[in-house]
Amino acid sequence: MKMEENMVPYVHRVQYYETDQMGIVHHSNYIRWMEEARTDFLEQAGWGYAKLEQLGVISPVLAVDCRYKEMTKFYDQIVIWVWIKELKGVRLVIGYKMAKRDNGHIVLEGATEHCFLDRGQKPVRLKKILPGFYQTLTELAEQGAPA
Repeated sequence: MKMEENMVPYVHRVQYYETDQMGIVHHSNYIRWMEEARTDFLEQAGWGYAKLEQLGVISPVLAVDCRYKEMTKFYDQIVIWVWIKELKGVRLVIGYKMAKRDNGHIVLEGATEHCFLDRGQKPVRLKKILPGFYQTLTELAEQGAPA
């Protein structure tokens, strides 16, 4: 069974506090939703952040790229697809696509870039330190973006 058959997109319901005086979601919230979706994605893959930290590995964000396509408002349900765009050595790039659940309109396309560090904040190569996690990420990367 392919891993993607078990992976489901993350769904976020827009909360009132996430909106601004214009009644639309403030752009900074989308980055938080990316974090929520990424955390869920790794948990579904069997490698949640709690497990990684317990194994002595952290994964800080190095860069964020967002292309906002359409506004969202209070109580919209946003479906967030997550995938591995690139895995190289100590660098991981994760892709995101967000759409309104009710009409399928794309609201954001983006990516985050990460590295992997040990408890001493020194770079680690997953292939050597956590080969099982590296294999999972490799398999997910081979699947590419969801259709």
